Amino acid sequence: MALRAIIFDVDGTLANTERDGHRPAFNAAFAEVGLPWHWDEAFYGTLLDVTGGLERMRHYAERYDPETCLRPDFDELLHRLHDLKTRNYQRLLAAGAIPLRADIGQLLCDARTEGVRLAISSSSKLENVVGLLRANLGPNADTWFDTIASGSVAAAKKPAPDIYLWTLKQLNLPPRDCLVVEDSSHGLAASLAAGIPTVITLSDYTINENFDGARMVLAATDPLSLDQLRLWHATASTS
Repeated sequence: MALRAIIFDVDGTLANTERDGHRPAFNAAFAEVGLPWHWDEAFYGTLLDVTGGLERMRHYAERYDPETCLRPDFDELLHRLHDLKTRNYQRLLAAGAIPLRADIGQLLCDARTEGVRLAISSSSKLENVVGLLRANLGPNADTWFDTIASGSVAAAKKPAPDIYLWTLKQLNLPPRDCLVVEDSSHGLAASLAAGIPTVITLSDYTINENFDGARMVLAATDPLSLDQLRLWHATASTS
């Protein structure tokens, strides 16, 4: 079975956005509103079990700052923080502080040249996904993708399969014709539940997670090429 589409996660897969982008953007937002919250690199890794920025902040407040949860404007505060964080993230992108991981740019170009369709399924905001692509690949890079499924597409976040099922519907392809590239166990659970064979490329925060069911698990420094993805997809089709 030929590989007809590659579906990418974003955070930790296309770039080290969690460590180098989202985390410092959150911290700057906390400081802007006068909250004494600060997420260092190690601690932020423990928060990634909670998918979604709003959900992550709510979880943190409920567990570590219940007094803030009692504020009558708590929900409004979370949304304000999320907007500030998005603005800070965009500034980091504009400054070139969040580069793509090695080989991703070449892989995307090769796929386009050889007629393999591209898609994204990410829990991030659409503007964050588009901003990352444009900052690293040019002002029209988001148009390289047939569809971009962002955090607003599916109410149920990964590990629920909803966002991948939505992406398949937009592509109008069966799962067996696609291959997902993910970096986390939550992402793997979501893609496998949608029936899509999946390759894992590890990030700093997912190196010790369980990836049973993945076609291949690669270190962050391992090369990733279109020929390799086709090989692993072919293996999935015959197993």
